[in-house]
Amino acid sequence: MITHIRGKLIEKNPTNAIIEANGVGYWLNISLNTYSQIPEQESIFLYTHLSVKEDSHTLYGFISKIEREIFRLLISVSGVGPSIARTMLSSMTTDEIQRAIASGNVGVIQSVKGIGAKTAQRVLVDLRDKISNTFAIDEVSVNESNTNKNEALSALEVLGFNKKQAEKVLDKILIEDKAATVEVLIKKALKNL
Repeated sequence: MITHIRGKLIEKNPTNAIIEANGVGYWLNISLNTYSQIPEQESIFLYTHLSVKEDSHTLYGFISKIEREIFRLLISVSGVGPSIARTMLSSMTTDEIQRAIASGNVGVIQSVKGIGAKTAQRVLVDLRDKISNTFAIDEVSVNESNTNKNEALSALEVLGFNKKQAEKVLDKILIEDKAATVEVLIKKALKNL
């Protein structure tokens, strides 16, 4: 129902943030991961998930689409509610969660407070096939938001480099430095090609 909120950051705590959008203050439950990445500026943007229960409507906020998608996958597993999913996102990065599920690492999943052996097994069984889709979301969001990559890629093609090979190198550079300028991308890519 509510997919994202853009507004003025009123308050930020390790477990929640309050964002005012068009005169309405929204209380968003957030993970520590999101808390640490919320910029120290007035205007912010968070992806959201609305959890509707018989006795409450709870809004969760996420810094990225990938974090929201992993949250949604986790709460789809029987025995994992929103609070456990948020705890998992607070104690591990999205990459760590994806790797643990993809590799079938029960110990990592079970290390999260509130997840026992049976629930950890259920998470792995239910999400192992679905988790590959979240890797694709992560790549798409990086690619969509980076016109610098496209410009650097076309420049490298003009210089005679193979497009697929150049794209792989640029992706690796962007993982380390998402805000790299076109010039920086080209210079680093030339060193690695």
